[in-house]
Amino acid sequence: MTALAISGISRAHAAAAGCTLALCSMTAVPAAADGGTAGAKPTVVLVHGAFADSSSWDGVISRLERDGYPVVAAANPLRGLYNDSTYIASVLDSIKGPVVLVGHSYGGAVISSAAEGNPHVKSLVYISALMPDVGESGMSLAARFPSELGTATRSVPYRESGRSGTDLYLKRDKVHQVFAADLPESEANLLGDTQRPAATTAFSEKAKVAAWKHIPSWALVGRQDKTINPDQERFQAKRAGSHTVEINSSHVSLIAHPGAVADLIIQAAAGADSARPSLATSGAVNDLGSNTALARIAGASLAVGAGTVFLGRRLRRVRP
Repeated sequence: MTALAISGISRAHAAAAGCTLALCSMTAVPAAADGGTAGAKPTVVLVHGAFADSSSWDGVISRLERDGYPVVAAANPLRGLYNDSTYIASVLDSIKGPVVLVGHSYGGAVISSAAEGNPHVKSLVYISALMPDVGESGMSLAARFPSELGTATRSVPYRESGRSGTDLYLKRDKVHQVFAADLPESEANLLGDTQRPAATTAFSEKAKVAAWKHIPSWALVGRQDKTINPDQERFQAKRAGSHTVEINSSHVSLIAHPGAVADLIIQAAAGADSARPSLATSGAVNDLGSNTALARIAGASLAVGAGTVFLGRRLRRVRP
């Protein structure tokens, strides 16, 4: 096309050709974002909550991996919101490419802080989770939306190098009733035997940021949840504008209903881009309708350019 700029071609034709080239470049397929391969699936990072460990995600992980998603089930330290979110943020920093960040229970508060300022986190998923706003804590939310958890825990002092504090454990006889009612009692008892305690600072420290304010979010509400009040989960999801589903589940939907949880995560992975502000408002073009319109404009530009050249030639012929 650059040869057309040489003598013998009218300025109008050259301008039309240049316009067409510009339009064609706008419709070209963009390079893969985040330096990844086009079409590659995001990494799903799973963050467990209090009284649990990464194995609570086992049923969800097997389903995600079957669908081709790379998965990282991070070990949440459960030492306090500030400590834990800093640690999970460092895990995110080690992952290349886009991320879908998922939190269960207290893990929801952790991901809301850990995702802040990380451009690779494309969507947040909350599974029966805490979603505090700036200045809120797990305790302040529980005060507004009481649950049975307050009567189901016991406090145990702990000592670590350079510091001491208080851990919260689930009472052994409350695990099945309050935490995991839709699991067989034997399985609920096993969760009680293997539980990891959470420091009280996990629930008392106030959120300093809330990433759900600017990252698209999905939320699952367990209608029979006795650990976090379902009304609290609904309130949080509505406030965040989350894509929300409700299922008949206790607090441990990730164990009792791993298929439903995996399905929601996959929806979040597929829908993160469409959940963001309209591309039209940002000036980007990335849909079939827009590409079709550009193609029509390009065709019109070619026609106008050709018409201009033809008219110029006719005018030259009739000049005396």
